[in-house]
Amino acid sequence: MTVTIDGTGSRFVDEALFVADPAGGWALRGSRCDSCGTVSFPAQQSCPKCTGSAVSEIALPTRGTLWAYTIQGFPPKTPYLNADERPFRPYAVGYVNLGDEILVESRLIADDVDSLEVGDALQLVLEPIRTGDDGAVYTFAFAPSTGPETEVTS
Repeated sequence: MTVTIDGTGSRFVDEALFVADPAGGWALRGSRCDSCGTVSFPAQQSCPKCTGSAVSEIALPTRGTLWAYTIQGFPPKTPYLNADERPFRPYAVGYVNLGDEILVESRLIADDVDSLEVGDALQLVLEPIRTGDDGAVYTFAFAPSTGPETEVTS
C-alpha cells in the first residue's frame, strides 16, 4: 500500500524511510538495538555494532544540530532529476546530529548555503524531488529550525 502525504497522490520516494509522528507529522524511521542500544538510520534488521538481531523500530527526533557539511558546487552527473525544469544552484549536504550519537546524512535546505554553520539548529522537512500529474515525490532534508519541537513541514 502506498502512503499518501497530502491526499493529492503525493508520496515518499521510499516509504521505509518514514514513520508517522504522534503529533500528526512525519519522522525518519530508525532502529534501536535491544541489546546494546545502538541507533541506526535507516532502520536495520540487525545491529551494525554488536550484530544482535533484537532491534526495535523507532521514530527519530525531528530536530537536531548541524554536525558537519560541505557545499556541492557543481551539478550531479546525468541523469539528474528535473535538470531541465530547475537551474542548478549550489546546495549543501551534511550530517545532522539528532542526539544520542545519531548522525543522519542529509541534504540541507537554506536560502543561502554560505550562511550555514556547524551547530545550527535544524528540523526535518519533506523535500519534493519530482512532480507530475499524479502528485509529488518527496524525500527528506533538514532546514533551519523554526516552530514547535514536533513540527515536520512539507
